[in-house]
Amino acid sequence: MRMEEFLAQTILDAAKGDDEEIVEEASEAGEEEAAEEEHSPAELDVQKAVVEELAVDKAKLEEKVESLQQKLQTLESASSAEAELKKANAEIKAELESARSEADALKIQVAELQSKLAAEQERHFDEQSRNPNALALLDREVELPDRFPGETRDHVIEVVREARDKAEADGRIRRAQLLEGVLVANEPSGNLAKKRAALEKFFNDNGNILSGPVLEELAKYGIPHKKGEEYLLPSEILTRMY
Repeated sequence: MRMEEFLAQTILDAAKGDDEEIVEEASEAGEEEAAEEEHSPAELDVQKAVVEELAVDKAKLEEKVESLQQKLQTLESASSAEAELKKANAEIKAELESARSEADALKIQVAELQSKLAAEQERHFDEQSRNPNALALLDREVELPDRFPGETRDHVIEVVREARDKAEADGRIRRAQLLEGVLVANEPSGNLAKKRAALEKFFNDNGNILSGPVLEELAKYGIPHKKGEEYLLPSEILTRMY
């Protein structure tokens, strides 16, 4: 090779090497520039804003989750209460059915007893119609009520006792026996004798004198003390009233 060609080739190789270094340097500069662009302040602000929005969204989602959990707990509580109510309702219905069954059974039992009672009463009335002695011995006028319980009954029994004593004294044996049978089957209430004894004691305690306090007491119990315009004696009042 000639000297001129060698020098020319050398110059070309040197130039080619310089171009490759320039290209490599340019490439490295571009990469550095790209790296700088990736971390530019504008892009960081955007990323920061995105992160903040994501944080807000995360907080909202957490709040929503909490709210939904509370609603779920409320629904579970309501479901539990509803289940308890259904259970209580079922128990009450069962008790009601049991009570109705018992009531129906009692109705049947009462109806049977009423039927038996009606039959017994009918039989009893039939016996009374066939047996006059089973009927009530005496009746009374309802428009003349008793002044105290047993007044009429005790008076009638006393009259029967007096009649029995008189029948025995007169030798009327059969009458005396019948009246004695009435007395044996009918006991007096005792109220007539008690009131008679109480009034007699009241008169004795007041000297058998119809004083003002005595008259007030008689008026209090509706016991008359006059016959027309004349005052009655204590013994007469006792005889008239008791």
